Formats: sequence, structure tokens, C-alpha cells
Amino acid sequence: MSRKVVRSSKFRHVFGQAVKYDQCYDDIRISQMTWDSNFCSVNPKFVAMIVDASGGGAFMVLPLSKTGRIDMSYPTVCGHTGPVLDIEFCPHNDNIIASGSEDCSVMIWEIPDGGLTSPLTDPVVKLDGHSKRVGILCWHPTAHNVLMSAGCDNVVILWNVARGESVVRIDSIHPDLIYSACWNQDGSQILTTCKDKTMRVLDPRKGTVLLEKEKTHEGSRPVRAVFLSDGKILTTGFSRMSERQVALWDPKNFAEPLCLQELDTGSGVLLPFYDPDTGVVYLCGKGESSIRYFEVTDEAPYVHYLSMYSSKESQKGMGCMPKRGLEVNKCEITRFYKLHERKCEPIVMTVPRKSDLFQEDLYPDTIGPEPSVEADEWFQGKDGQPILISLKDGFTATTKTKEFKVHKSLLKTTSASAGNQPDNSGEVQSLRKEVKDLKAAIEELTTRMKELESWRESK
Repeated sequence: MSRKVVRSSKFRHVFGQAVKYDQCYDDIRISQMTWDSNFCSVNPKFVAMIVDASGGGAFMVLPLSKTGRIDMSYPTVCGHTGPVLDIEFCPHNDNIIASGSEDCSVMIWEIPDGGLTSPLTDPVVKLDGHSKRVGILCWHPTAHNVLMSAGCDNVVILWNVARGESVVRIDSIHPDLIYSACWNQDGSQILTTCKDKTMRVLDPRKGTVLLEKEKTHEGSRPVRAVFLSDGKILTTGFSRMSERQVALWDPKNFAEPLCLQELDTGSGVLLPFYDPDTGVVYLCGKGESSIRYFEVTDEAPYVHYLSMYSSKESQKGMGCMPKRGLEVNKCEITRFYKLHERKCEPIVMTVPRKSDLFQEDLYPDTIGPEPSVEADEWFQGKDGQPILISLKDGFTATTKTKEFKVHKSLLKTTSASAGNQPDNSGEVQSLRKEVKDLKAAIEELTTRMKELESWRESK
């Protein structure tokens, strides 16, 4: 009689816990748009969430310390003329965030250190090149100022943000809607999934297909894919019977998956969040109230189920804190920011340990905020490995944050379809003038009231 041996893993007892109510961000109207993006982006300074806005699109950026009830009049980033579909903070500068919208544009914004004090309507750079809405954004992991965008026009564009120009335009490869697009660890390859059920690995500079796999998942629902640190690929999708699946693929042999697991019959798309330091992948379903997590190893069956965090309320979106923003003295290995209908709730994933000392096995050197190549060098063919940092004493910036410089003289208009877009600049200018006049009238009225009060007191 053989006894079943339990696989040893230091992440077997990882547990998730929501923070207390006063540490949440409350009374925020999260966007009602039906789009399968995260709707949230977070870094060690700020948390950003796409919110409901009348007459255009907006997202809110809050300093991490500004917890509790958020006033309805709190300023937002509101320069888009259509709903915002995706946002992502720059990994090399915590004050820079990109947004993609239904108005076919990508905008780059600079958030001041203390957060916004007034509505932000003018982006640092506006990138026009898509002819339909832009639903996917992804910054390059190692090259400074390189951004990838994918739109409903089935086009992937690589931008040199500092110059405001599209350098690579991949428009003949995807015959249908692009479901997901991401970089590998050093940014030398792009991984995309498409409505034609094909997963493709692309050379980003040449815009050519290196590898492709048809029918990654048999179902017709959206497929998501991420690169793992060893070059393997993890996908989430649906079977022909609409059962949700997770699969692991080796690019050296795309014939069969290394592992294919059926999870349940849920209808929401599973968003994968991969932690390269621990090898743990978290699957969050939009419209659900749970987060499943698995450990990916080199031994069969490769993808090992660990546990599941469950709560009462469903998630409308999810953001994941980079490793350098975690509290290492509490053995925190991941922190999610879960979006409810009216609030944002941090969820802390912890490995229980008795000692308060730094746990070296949980925190190997991790990716830091310093880029290893500049945009121009990368587009000319130079790759750079991520620059790693130690979290032993908690992350402190040893080098000055990469300043975001825009070469205004080099900014180019790249939109071939800009002429087809309605020009609302005249209306915007007149509205701004009205607001300015209104502010001046209020100031004058306040001065008069003060004069009247002082006159009464003197009598």
C-alpha cells in the first residue's frame, strides 16, 4: 500500500487577508464599462482606478496613504473624450501613467508627488495612431519610454513616448480582435492572443511572427496569456463546453501543452498575475469573488494548485503592487487592489513565518525601477536584462528617478485618422473660459462678503 506524499512547498500555506475598512479607498464610482482589462494600476506611490465620468473618460489617481472616504469632488484625470479602457503606470517612473480610450488615443500623464489638486486635462504626450478604441497598454520592462498599445483595429503599435512617435506598427498579423498582449522578461519578444484562437510570439522590432499555436483553447471566449520567467507560457481560456482552463506551454514544442487543467464552469475571463520571484500565478476572474493561486515548477504536473482566497463581494477589476512596494518584514509576497462597485480594497497575500527577520528565500533580488536601455538604443536592436535590487532593508531609491523628458521639437503627429475625428477643441476652450469667469466671480463675491462682515463689526 503506497502512501500519498504531500508535495513540499513554502507557498502551500499562503493566505490572503483583506485590510481593515479604514484602510480601503471608499466611495469611488468604478467604471461600468464592459471591457476585460484590469481597470486598476498601482505602484509604491499611487493607486489608479478607472471611474465613471459623464461626457468623456476619466480615471482617479490617489496617493497610497489617502485611505478612507474619498470626496466626490476629488480631482480626476479627465482629458479623454471617450471612456477610458486601460491604464498602466510606467515601471521606471512612478509619476508617469499611460491611458488608452474609446476615443482611439493613448495619453501619457505626469502625476505630481502629492497627488492631484485640480482636474488634469492636458497630457504630457498624446499618441494618435489607432483608428478604433485602444484597449491594451503595456510598458516595456527594461527599455525606457517604450510603450506597446493594441486596439480594436487589430493593430499593435510600439511607441517611442519621449519623441511621441510610433516606431513599429504591426497591422497585418492579427485578422481579428486582440485579446491580450504582453512582453517577456527582457522585452525581446511579444506574446499576443487573438479572437481567431491563435497565440503568437512576435519579434517586436521586425513585427514578424516567431511562433504560433492555433486553438490554444477550444472555446470561443477570450484567452489570456503571460510569459513566465523561464520562457514558458501560461494561458487561461475556455474549453468547447465552456469550462474554464489553465494551460502551460513550452515554446520549443507547441504541439501539446505541458499541463492543461479544467477549473470550473464560470463565465468570467481569468486575469493571470505572475510573480517571477516566487513562481506563483494568481488567477482573478472579473465578476467573481475569489482569487485562485498556483505554483509553477519544473516538475510534473508543472502547475500545482495552492489555495483560493474568497470574499463576499465580486471584483470589477484588480491591480497588483510591484514587489518593491511590499512590506517585507510582514512576509507579504503580493498585494492586490480589488475594485468593488464603490470602493477599492487592498488584499494582502502572506506566507506565515514565526520570525520577524528578513526571509531571503521569499525575497530573492527583484526587478527594480531602473531601465537598462534607452528607447532609441532598444529600437536599434540592443536588448537589456532587468536591473535587480535587494529588498533586505526595504526598497529605497538609490538612484534618482528617471526624469520623464519629452523632446517637443521631435513630437510628430502619427494619426492617419485624426482628420476623421471630431474637433472639440473650440468647445473645450469656451468651457474653460466660462469656468475661469465663474471662478473670478466667486472670488469677487467672497471679497465683497468679507468687506461687509468687517463693516458690520466696525458698526
